[in-house]
Amino acid sequence: MDKKELFDALDDFSQNLLTTLADVDAIKKHLQSVIDENTRLRLENSKLRERLEKEDKIGHKPSNFGKENLENIYEDGFHICTYEYGKRRDNDEPCMFCIELLNRD
Repeated sequence: MDKKELFDALDDFSQNLLTTLADVDAIKKHLQSVIDENTRLRLENSKLRERLEKEDKIGHKPSNFGKENLENIYEDGFHICTYEYGKRRDNDEPCMFCIELLNRD
């Protein structure tokens, strides 16, 4: 190898090292964001577990969860009546069977 070829080879190697260094730096930044997110999610998970344990100790009050769920499904444009359950309502037109079901006590 003559001096020019050696210099060109070293220059190419230097460029490759700089590119690799930039890639490593980007990976480090991404890893740091993943670690931060993981820490945040672990903390959130821990707080949610504490809340669930607290609610289990207190006990659950009866709720209208089922009715609220049906209302949400109906508002999303689906039938909740026994005749057409799960089918999309045409143009979100009201269904007297669904409305009757929602108005029950």
